[in-house]
Amino acid sequence: MGAMNRYEELISLVQTFEKDFKKFYNNHNRSAGIRLRKHMQTLRKFAKNIRVEVQLLNRQLQDLSQPDKDSVKISQ
Repeated sequence: MGAMNRYEELISLVQTFEKDFKKFYNNHNRSAGIRLRKHMQTLRKFAKNIRVEVQLLNRQLQDLSQPDKDSVKISQ
């Protein structure tokens, strides 16, 4: 999945929280606060998945940049 797709997913996810943010912070609606906490948990899970994905991609890039130990010949 491309970087912009993941970014757009993140923006879209956060935008779905807007209504409950406003209801809780502006109107002090307790039910909206509960929903907001659930939204934030969803965001936390999404962020964790992104972190794992980034870590895996970094490892793949590192493996590609390092030569294979068996294929390196020492010239004498």
